[in-house]
Amino acid sequence: MTERENRERKYSAPALEKGLDVLELLAARGGPLTLSQMANELSRSVGELFRMVEALIRRGYIAPAESGEGLELTDKLFALALARPPARSLLEHALPEMTKLARAIGQSCHLAVASNEQMVVIARIEAPGNEGYSVRVGNRRPLVVSTSGLVLYAFQPPNIRAEWRTRLAPTVSGNAWKAFEERAAMARTKKYVRADSDVTRHIIDLSAPIMSPQGVAAALTCPFIETPKALPIKDTVVAIRRAADEISAKLTRPAAV
Repeated sequence: MTERENRERKYSAPALEKGLDVLELLAARGGPLTLSQMANELSRSVGELFRMVEALIRRGYIAPAESGEGLELTDKLFALALARPPARSLLEHALPEMTKLARAIGQSCHLAVASNEQMVVIARIEAPGNEGYSVRVGNRRPLVVSTSGLVLYAFQPPNIRAEWRTRLAPTVSGNAWKAFEERAAMARTKKYVRADSDVTRHIIDLSAPIMSPQGVAAALTCPFIETPKALPIKDTVVAIRRAADEISAKLTRPAAV
């Protein structure tokens, strides 16, 4: 046995690892799972997971699904992630600009960041008035099939894109990845993305990158829907890019001493 293996064995925490396995599994599946399904997926017995799952329920990390079948993640982990300084700083700078943007364009907008192979919505501003369409906070979708995900990939520095490529390309077919790369190259030329929503008919996704000194911090996205009070798409794109640039400038501006 190697020194590394000895060290890992000495400091192993089987109960903690089982709990993390459950949380990671539920996050990856994106939907509720029964205890039996979890045990099967993790190659463990129901008895091994029962006490761990009960503890996670008691601490508020997972809960019975609204459908009444299975268990799913709550927003507790999400809230903990947003409490970290980088995420908190992003939201502090983004939310005022997003509020102004929603009022100007008459549409909702949301902020999405990368989370492993997915994008996750961390903030939204509803459309003004009584009608509109919006995406809920916490919504997750694979990076390679979402407009926000395309933006998050397309505008990263080349070395980060290369790193992401090794993880993302195997998740789709060769043709799908080729099309994704072509759309990313077009996005870099246009400085934004316009795409028909593949989730809801009659909605056009408009998205622009929010940049930080390290690369793309987030995607600012508007699910555009035609209404009598809506700005034309061309003007909406200009407003979204302006808002994204303003947030980017705040993220890169040195903090006041």
